[in-house]
Amino acid sequence: MKNYIKEGKTLDLIAPYTVTSGSGLEVGSVFGVAANDASSGAAVEAMVEGIFTLAKNSAEAWTVGELLYWDNTAKVVTATSTSNKLIGIAYAVAANPSSTGQVRLNGAFIS
Repeated sequence: MKNYIKEGKTLDLIAPYTVTSGSGLEVGSVFGVAANDASSGAAVEAMVEGIFTLAKNSAEAWTVGELLYWDNTAKVVTATSTSNKLIGIAYAVAANPSSTGQVRLNGAFIS
């Protein structure tokens, strides 16, 4: 097929801030998980689909299927929708306190 580009589970982006492999990043209306380390302004491959263990708001407890959002100021996943963008759902229960949680990405932001 002449118009096929790629599967789309990863996107080549420009890092808006320094990121390390496995950390979340927000670029416009895209949320992804960095597949490699990148300095601000450098190319980074970002996974936009899948299930990942990500940094979370440690003071929250999550239930399976709970909607989750990206807090681009604190650079963590949160259950708080105010001023944050929807990125997916909780794949597993996460306790309060805990610094990470399992997130299934939805592939795009929903404001």
